Amino acid sequence: MLIYIFLLMTLEDAIQQKRPFRNQHHKVMVNLLYTNNWLEEKSRDFLKQQNVSLQQYNILRILKGSVKPLSTMQIRERMLDRMSDTSRIIDRMIIKGIVEKKPNENDKRLVDITITSKGLNTLEELDKRNDELESIASSLTADEAKMLNDLLDKMRDD
Repeated sequence: MLIYIFLLMTLEDAIQQKRPFRNQHHKVMVNLLYTNNWLEEKSRDFLKQQNVSLQQYNILRILKGSVKPLSTMQIRERMLDRMSDTSRIIDRMIIKGIVEKKPNENDKRLVDITITSKGLNTLEELDKRNDELESIASSLTADEAKMLNDLLDKMRDD
């Protein structure tokens, strides 16, 4: 008979915390920050293969999901990281040939951003390996993942 022992690295072990947290709410805040950084590192490693950053990947996904071109402002409003310098990121994406910028036909002060076929191919290549990215959360059951999603949604509910 095989006995599996799962050793979970606690937050306290990971950050070498010697003193207890003030309370569980304080620990949640630190744990979310630590886990976010861990998840970003794993995601960056995954995206490196297509030479795109997390923000660029987010913009490609936003543009692919849009039925019409979007302005820089509209993209920023939909981004996961709204603090990023969207204009500069888009300029770097134009150089890579994964998005293009054209003047807006109705308002010449605005520009329309669209995903190019090269950008769609980039997403397609990443999508082929989506299981690899999603495996980051594979230690959770489907029910646990739903519960975590519900709790995170509840936490953000102002």
